[in-house]
Amino acid sequence: MEMRQLGLEPGVELVELGPVIPPSEIAERLGLKAGDKALIRHRQMYAGGQPMQLATSYVPWSFGGHADGRAGQRSGWHLLPPGRRGSRTRSLCRGGRNSHADPEEARFLRLTDPQPVFNLFRTASDVSGAPVEVCEHVMSGDRWLLTYEWAAE
Repeated sequence: MEMRQLGLEPGVELVELGPVIPPSEIAERLGLKAGDKALIRHRQMYAGGQPMQLATSYVPWSFGGHADGRAGQRSGWHLLPPGRRGSRTRSLCRGGRNSHADPEEARFLRLTDPQPVFNLFRTASDVSGAPVEVCEHVMSGDRWLLTYEWAAE
């Protein structure tokens, strides 16, 4: 359900935007070699002024390291250079796991030990199958219900 339907105003704060060497798990998902750079967009997301999740997107730096001024509020596709924005998403792959919060996550989400966080990873690939974005969402493990639907074949 959309936050506004619940009477909550969504909010986003851009924490970091620029080049990084991504964590090895992210680099592997993007098909990058050790030491390759990515563009990071790290955001704190709110609902009604309350912290809800951390969302961190990574895009291969080889795509030009592009980000426009609205990068904090828009989808990860806006991190792609203009020539690649026309690319269509061929697939989205999602996966997740529970883990212990690191200090930044615990502070932002206002967690006390031993509350878990849920890490949801989304990898977007273009029509050629090349990964173009990985986004990690970190959420309090006790505040979310994730529902998935797919066609049975």
